[in-house]
Amino acid sequence: FEYYSITSELPQPQKLSFSPNPHNKIGLYFGWRWIFLGWSVDVDDIYRKTNRKNRGTEFDLSLYSSKLGVDIFYRRTGNNYKIHKIRGFSEDIPSNYSEDFSGIKVDIKGLNLYYIFNNRKFSYPAAFSQSTNQRRNAGTFIAGFSISKHHLDFDYTELPVFLQQTMNPGMKVKDIKYTNANISFGYAYNWVFTRNCLACLSLTPAIAYKASDVDAETNEAKAWYGKFNLDFLVRAGIVYNTGKYYVGTSFVGKNYNYHRNNFSVDNGFGTLQIYAGFNFNTRKEYRKKK
Repeated sequence: FEYYSITSELPQPQKLSFSPNPHNKIGLYFGWRWIFLGWSVDVDDIYRKTNRKNRGTEFDLSLYSSKLGVDIFYRRTGNNYKIHKIRGFSEDIPSNYSEDFSGIKVDIKGLNLYYIFNNRKFSYPAAFSQSTNQRRNAGTFIAGFSISKHHLDFDYTELPVFLQQTMNPGMKVKDIKYTNANISFGYAYNWVFTRNCLACLSLTPAIAYKASDVDAETNEAKAWYGKFNLDFLVRAGIVYNTGKYYVGTSFVGKNYNYHRNNFSVDNGFGTLQIYAGFNFNTRKEYRKKK
């Protein structure tokens, strides 16, 4: 799932929101301790040929150990966005207005590092990589650092003419490149609600410093900006794990905010997984006694 919202407040509050259709993928994964490798294919590519220019590229790698976690991610969008929300324009435009829009291209790449304080009792792998089992409820504080690079190419001339005619000058930003560096502190909790069943919820707000290079059609011309904003990282999962077999679902979502004078961009993307699998060659101390 993914969305982008572009907002300007002057001379009147306006907002345009864009999102592509969700991508559905199927794949196989193999894990050993905290390393998980896998391969997946877009379901649309199996049943029908997808237009090459509409294809995006996505790479996500998460490593979970008892003390440390690492997320490495890269996303390059295709040209399959839709306008799905309009605010502050003509009253004649219906609230459920939707139209294809090929004027957004985005590149995001980044790295998250975080530390688990209560690592003796709390296990991220029990919820997200199924390499361990947690038998009792436990929570933990989490601290982390993240750095990412964002490139948004927004061609507003691809918008319908009736939107271009009335949009705020502050929204006419062609190109944004910014580096996002943040320090985060949050909390996660694993709830063992019945035998072999675990639910996890983790919320990590982050104070982020963004240094940006902006190319706008305003009197400001091209300039560098530095500003602090608030970002979020959310993880949630539920799993049934007998030690040998497991089935479950998990969600990881990221939200980034960029604000500059009379222009702002909110971006969010997330992955929802449904999985089933089994463990083999377990360490001797974790094998069930007959």
